[in-house]
Amino acid sequence: MRKQVSITYMMLSMLFTVSLITANIVGQKLISFHGLILTASIFIFPITYIVNNLIAEVWGYRRMRLTIWSGFLFNFLVCIVFRLSIWFPASTNYISQQSFTLILHAAERLTIASFIAFLLGSFINAYVMSKMKIWQHGRHFAGRAIISTVVGEGTDSLVFFTIAFSGILHRHALILLILGQATIKIAFEVLVLPLTNYVVKNLKKYEHSDVFDNRISYNPFKIKDV
Repeated sequence: MRKQVSITYMMLSMLFTVSLITANIVGQKLISFHGLILTASIFIFPITYIVNNLIAEVWGYRRMRLTIWSGFLFNFLVCIVFRLSIWFPASTNYISQQSFTLILHAAERLTIASFIAFLLGSFINAYVMSKMKIWQHGRHFAGRAIISTVVGEGTDSLVFFTIAFSGILHRHALILLILGQATIKIAFEVLVLPLTNYVVKNLKKYEHSDVFDNRISYNPFKIKDV
């Protein structure tokens, strides 16, 4: 018997992947916002955690695990294309090779940092969502969404920025970057929580899905278990 895949789940997974790839490309640019040091990924990266919460809540941990690994598979495919694009000699008509190499080469370091950080943050986020849903018998989505985001985003920001910007930024600036980025991400999650809550309720009705992860393996490498 074939397993049917929801179109909505597919669209959310694609949004997750696009957001992740975009964040890794623009994340190398540092911006200033009212005195806070942030990266340009702040405009897109919080979406990945909102999608994480949506998928984990409606379709369960196993589907979110598949989405996380799929996102990174395609992310590394993009990095391979970046590397090939840098290696091949530029046409004599192309005058921006140095800038092109600088931007795309930096994206590779961000991808490595992102892989480690987001792997930890995403799986922690999905795990907390899954476990709290069981403990709370499916009630209080807003509370577990905030708690899981705080834990997941906090882990992600700490690991990512330590790897990506150690040796590039002074320690004080690095700490401010970690705290500022994590705070803005969590604040954004809280700000859009009413909308997220509304979407979750309607998704459950539309998809006829409200998965409780009873007796499943939380092994992040058990990808075939969907």
